[in-house]
Amino acid sequence: MIDMTERHQLDTDPQVQPSKEDMISYVMALEAALLPCLPARELQAIDRSPHPSHQIDVERHARDFMDAAKKLQLYFIGLQREDQPTRAETLRKEIAMMEEELKVKSELISKQEKLIQGWEIELKDQLDKHNIELEKV
Repeated sequence: MIDMTERHQLDTDPQVQPSKEDMISYVMALEAALLPCLPARELQAIDRSPHPSHQIDVERHARDFMDAAKKLQLYFIGLQREDQPTRAETLRKEIAMMEEELKVKSELISKQEKLIQGWEIELKDQLDKHNIELEKV
């Protein structure tokens, strides 16, 4: 429904962000283009009509309908792009999570180092006591 140039324009141009009013106008254009195509009796009459202008009329309505549908599709693709984070945002979140994990692990390491230092002091005290006891004997 949409061609590559329009999709490329939507992908690369951050200013192509249709508003809610744009979407409503696209839906109204879609409806306006579709309504003339709906009455079955008129379409049957056109099919039997020898006048080429009737066939051109149907083709024009169909073309208008497809143009409106294309604009609506581009609008929804734009909305979908807004909801998806960019690669940079995703990387920033991952980096922030890793930094938080690093901080927690660093605090845990620091806590363990303090415990080990305390044990070293206790062991040194015990060793000193045992050495004093051995000297007495």
